Amino acid sequence: MNTGPVIKLENVEKNYQLGKVELSVLKSINLEIDPGSFVSIMGPSGSGKSTLMYLLGLLDTPTGGKVFLEGRDVSRFSDDDLAKVRGQKIGFIFQQFNLMYHLTAIENVMFPMILQGVPEAKRKERAEILLSSVGMSGRINHRPNELSGGEQQRIAIARAFANNPEIIIADEPTGNLDSNTGKVIMGILKDFHQKEKKTVVVVTHDPNIANYSEELINIKDGQIIKNGYHVSGVWKG
Repeated sequence: MNTGPVIKLENVEKNYQLGKVELSVLKSINLEIDPGSFVSIMGPSGSGKSTLMYLLGLLDTPTGGKVFLEGRDVSRFSDDDLAKVRGQKIGFIFQQFNLMYHLTAIENVMFPMILQGVPEAKRKERAEILLSSVGMSGRINHRPNELSGGEQQRIAIARAFANNPEIIIADEPTGNLDSNTGKVIMGILKDFHQKEKKTVVVVTHDPNIANYSEELINIKDGQIIKNGYHVSGVWKG
């Protein structure tokens, strides 16, 4: 059983080729995320935080260095192997919700379980439990276009937990919501983290959102410039 970091980045570089120019987005990233932690990655637009999120979520592979998930080097996994691991280990929450608009709330939550071969009765039961836990039990048969932004994000949170993943990655989860609704959504996410003991990584530019986390990673110009812990309401480096 792996008792080390759930995710580890070792000397990670990420470059993109733009015509004849090579753009360096991430430079010598070394990072460890512990199991069950609640981490925020914060940085301005263009800092590399989204690219870092793609690597942490196994949505992309590094140009150099290594990415470890539960002790396994996944840096050079094929796209198919990465997709398999993602489906089993990682849940995603996006700013744009990314729900399937032709499906109802419960069908959206059940969909990731279909991909993992969960029997229909079990996936329906779990979807109902998850939707109830985010306060959506009365809206399970509504489609996304019949719901508010906050309600859609609640469904997205329930969907992220569908396959009982070890890691939840949330990309600007309150970016399309008003501040009050954003607080409700972050409260739900924090409650899930505390009850389920899952690792949560939130990518944000908003310090108010980062304050919900226990650990803060600041990134600027493709490099981690600060890593701190939240102690009694104060960030300690």
